[in-house]
Amino acid sequence: MADERVPWWARVSSVLAPVLLIGGWTLAAARQVGGFDPRVRTISELAALDATDGWIMTVAIAGTGVCHLVTALGLRPAARPGRVLLALGGAATVLVAVFPLPAGGSSAMHSVVAFASFVLLTVWAPYAGLRDHSAPWGLRRGVALAAGGVLGALTLGFFVTVLVGSSDVGLTERLAAAAQALWPAVVVATVPRTRGRGPRTPL
Repeated sequence: MADERVPWWARVSSVLAPVLLIGGWTLAAARQVGGFDPRVRTISELAALDATDGWIMTVAIAGTGVCHLVTALGLRPAARPGRVLLALGGAATVLVAVFPLPAGGSSAMHSVVAFASFVLLTVWAPYAGLRDHSAPWGLRRGVALAAGGVLGALTLGFFVTVLVGSSDVGLTERLAAAAQALWPAVVVATVPRTRGRGPRTPL
């Protein structure tokens, strides 16, 4: 019989990810000299090399990525492809912190790793789903597909605002990023703390 419980450390990491990300951008924005409009300006600007106390957002982004890696390692009941994609999304998020925006400019490397992070943290959800109708709620086929659809719509909305130069780019980015950070915690919360019945069939 396979142990399908999620270890305590993965439960902690799943909750810590959105706390770090949302708390980080809230605190970092409050520290910006001259104010900061989160509807217009992006999360990455809070960690840019010319940001006030940019280390706050840098640490928050890196910590969020590490949390996703830890959660992926401990999310044993999920289908392996989904766990791998979540881990890769966490690694890409760490790289977002490693390659910050330069002072007053843009960075191709930052854009690439940020794009990869958003895509990976969107597509992991449906690939983590299971066909077994008795699977934890967050990992049931229909729920996993629906979650992927919602995450995909939010991420696409953010990408569109970037492409068209919308003034709502900060808002759409935060909606997508918050949903991506919260979904692993929701999935983990639906997994019982008791031993499972055995291996399940991936989606």
